[in-house]
Amino acid sequence: MRPLIAGNWKMNGTGQSLPGIAALAENLASEPPRADVLICPPFTLLSRAVATVEGRIPVGAQDCHERISGAFTGDISAEMLRDAGAVSVIVGHSERRRYHHETDAMVAAKAEAAWRAGLMAIICIGETEAEREAGHAEKVVHGQIMASVPRGAQPATTAIAYEPVWAIGTGRIPESDEIVAMHTLIRDSLESRCGAEGGSIRILYGGSVNPANALEILALPNVSGALVGGASLRAEDFLAIIRSAPKG
Repeated sequence: MRPLIAGNWKMNGTGQSLPGIAALAENLASEPPRADVLICPPFTLLSRAVATVEGRIPVGAQDCHERISGAFTGDISAEMLRDAGAVSVIVGHSERRRYHHETDAMVAAKAEAAWRAGLMAIICIGETEAEREAGHAEKVVHGQIMASVPRGAQPATTAIAYEPVWAIGTGRIPESDEIVAMHTLIRDSLESRCGAEGGSIRILYGGSVNPANALEILALPNVSGALVGGASLRAEDFLAIIRSAPKG
């Protein structure tokens, strides 16, 4: 299973960020990585990022609406993302769930919209600190898989990003055995939800991934990549994380 290293820029970046994308593309072209690489800039940079990388790095988006079109001011459909050159879209990120009150059902609808448009859906799941401290982390994550991942998910169309909410942007990460335990649970839940296809869907780890910890995290069982936040904004740091992917 080839790892996927995806950079989620969140609400960061302007046209001044494009040279960094170009430098990343040039570095990866000169030394092909052991992982698939994806960058997900804000909507305003999407088409310019696509033009900048010239096909050398796939570009994704950070959200989409479930409908093809309509009176939804400020929203963007999966078809619009595809038209702008995107190949994938992140759905259900914890920040969308928290600040925009997205439910599991909404996330599943967005994943199906991504498939409809020919995009890969990166479906985010993860527990809060309160849920972990209460001993509910496994129940929460299993429930999110069963309700957020539509039936019919396949390795070519879907990846799962496990991001413990309390680790995002905090510098805190679970212990290695905790990551392994949760990724094993996610694998079992995917197989329960999707059958044999669930055994090959990539499970990314997210939450304060950086050059210092990427090598250890990416070597863990059932960790088939990373969803990188802040570190993906710096080309040199993101490149170091990409280079940490284990040999196949």
